Amino acid sequence: MVVFTNSEKETKHEGERLSRMLSPGMVVALRGELGAGKTVFVSGLAAGLGINSHVSSPTFTIVNEYDGKTPLYHFDLYRIENENELFDIGWDDYLERGGVCVVEWSQNAPGIFPPDAIEVELENLGGNKRRIEIIEK
Repeated sequence: MVVFTNSEKETKHEGERLSRMLSPGMVVALRGELGAGKTVFVSGLAAGLGINSHVSSPTFTIVNEYDGKTPLYHFDLYRIENENELFDIGWDDYLERGGVCVVEWSQNAPGIFPPDAIEVELENLGGNKRRIEIIEK
C-alpha cells in the first residue's frame, strides 16, 4: 500500500492507522533518510496504541520505551556498527516482552527482523510531502 501525505499531521495519522493493525509482539521496520518523517510516523503509532508520551528519536540511546495498554519499544539504528549491538542490549528480550517494536533505520540491521515484520518506507518529496509505502508479509 502506498499513500502520500502533505503535512506532519497526515504522516502522523498514517502511523495511527497502521497501529490499528498491530498486536503485541509485532515488529515494524522503518526505512528512510534523515528528514523522511520516521519519528513523526512513530508518534502516530504511539498515539494509536494509546500512548500519550512525547515521542522522540532514541538516536543516542538506541531504544526508548513507552508504556501503554500495548507497550511500544522504539529503536533507532542510525548509529549502530553491526547487528550484534542490538543483541547486546537485549533485542531478543524486547521481542518477547509483549509490546510492539518499531525500528528506525532498519536497513542498518536487515538480518534481525522476523519474517512477518511490517516494512515501512518513508520518502521526503520536498516540504511536508511524504511518500509512505507499507509492505505486509
